[in-house]
Order: sequence, then C-alpha cells, then structure tokens
Amino acid sequence: MAAPQARWSALLEMLTRDGRIEVESAAEELRVSAATIRRDLDELARQQMVTRTHGGAVINAIAYDLPLRYKAARKAPEKERIADAAAGLVKAGAVVGLNGGTTTTEVARALATRADLSSGGAETAVTVVTNALNIANELVVRRHVKLVVTGGVARPASYELIGPLATELLAEIALDQVFIGVDAIDVAHGATAHHEGEASINRALARRAQQVVAVADSSKLNRRAFARICPVADIDVLVTDKAASDELTESFEAAGVEVIRA
Repeated sequence: MAAPQARWSALLEMLTRDGRIEVESAAEELRVSAATIRRDLDELARQQMVTRTHGGAVINAIAYDLPLRYKAARKAPEKERIADAAAGLVKAGAVVGLNGGTTTTEVARALATRADLSSGGAETAVTVVTNALNIANELVVRRHVKLVVTGGVARPASYELIGPLATELLAEIALDQVFIGVDAIDVAHGATAHHEGEASINRALARRAQQVVAVADSSKLNRRAFARICPVADIDVLVTDKAASDELTESFEAAGVEVIRA
C-alpha cells in the first residue's frame, strides 16, 4: 500500500472500527514499516483527524465532522437495531422526511425492505422526502417508494444538499414524520450538528413534520455539537440503543420525549 492517501484512508477506517490503533499492529495489518505508520499518524493529527497517543492514535476527542464513509463502521449493529425500530413507527401511506447520516441511511434501508410496505408491487406505500444523495440513490430503485429530493448544494462529507434551494422546497410540503440523524443531543441544547448548513436544512425538515423522531446511538447522548437543529421540546421520540443507561435517558423522558431503546 504505497500511496499515502490510501494508507490514511485505511487508518481512518481502522480507527472508526476500533476507536484506537497501535502503531505496531497497524503496520502489520497494512504491511508497511512502523516508521511509515508514525509519519501517517502525525500527518492525520496535523489535519486534526486523530489525536496521537503514546504508541498510536485515537479518534479525536473533540467532536468533528468525518466524511460519511468513515463514520459508517461506528456502532453498525446498534444503528441497524435503531433503524429497524424507527422504521417500525412508519405507517403505510405516510410522508416521511430523512436527513443525511449513517443512522438515517439505515432507516431508509429498513423502510425500503419492510415486507408489509414492499408487498404491493409498484403501488406507492410510503413517500420519502430527503436531502441526502446517498439515500436518494438507494431508494430511487424501490418502486413502492415515492421519492422527493430537495435541491441545494451538495456537501461531499455527508452527501447532503444544503442551502436556500433545499429549504425552499420544504416550505411547500407537509410531513407526517421526520427522522433526524444528529451529531449530538442533550436536554439543554437539543439536537445539534457539526455544520451550520446541515443544521439549517434539518431544522426546516423538523418544522414541516407532525412528529419529530431523533435517531442517535448512545455515544451521541448528553453531548453537543456546533450548530443547533432544534430544542429538545420539539422532539417527540428518541430512538437509541440499549447501551443508553437509565441515567442518560431519564432526563429526556423528564423533558417529555418518548425514549425507545432498541
């Protein structure tokens, strides 16, 4: 694996999979020298992608916006369970909003493969409105899904369309439910995102929905990111994983949020 960019990508994949890496084990896995791995980790640290430790590196302790493909490996089984539980909340004929992110991508997949929704053949069973290009790409081939994609400017990191062109469409439609993936969520600051443009379109989605469902694995609870999507008072349901302790979830329930641990 000679190209530095290929090694950096592989190292980030390992970090999102394991949370931390050691120089010697990474060198063995990538079949390069330990000195090469040290230089690679130093460069990733310079780019603020990782935090160097003695003998290795960990995911940056400060929340930041990794590209979506690097996030996909994090807590994958938990996200699948969250997605199945969230998709189960959707009734046939509903108009559903989905923002971008790894968890909402799993929600889209769970909706697309739900047997009771897909059994009608070409007849529309659910309408999905999304600003995420990767979600649109997966759903466009599903004949039972009516797909509506917002306009906007694409963000390569998340595949989301943002900006005025995205929000203008949402002003003209109504949603039964919206499933919002977040970078962090707590009772004091509500649902938050790393990027202000994504927060803006996510907020517009939430405002158009009768029911707002936040989907977030337990690692995102009681944390905050840069830009607020909406206050916790606007969230009806939080779907998280079973690793979320009673202490983590009780504050949300006290604020009037229904908590589902999948």
